[in-house]
Amino acid sequence: MNTANIKQELHNYLEIADDKKLKAIYAIVKDEIKETSVTYTDEFKAELDRRVEHYLNGGKMVSPKEMSKRLTAIRKKRK
Repeated sequence: MNTANIKQELHNYLEIADDKKLKAIYAIVKDEIKETSVTYTDEFKAELDRRVEHYLNGGKMVSPKEMSKRLTAIRKKRK
C-alpha cells in the first residue's frame, strides 16, 4: 500500500474512531505533532503580507528557475 492510500485510510478511520483509540493514537504521535507544528510570529506574518502586497501591485518576482540558480550558487560558496 502506498503512502497516499495509508494517509487516506488513517484519515477516514480517525473520523469514526472511538475516544479510547483516538487517545491511544495521539499518545503515540503527540511529541512529533508538537515538534512539527509551526507558529508564525506577528513579524513574520507582516512580512508575508508585505510580500503578497508587493506581488499584487506588480512588484518584480524571481522565477523558480532563477531562484534555483541563485540557491545553487549559494550552496557552492558554502562548500
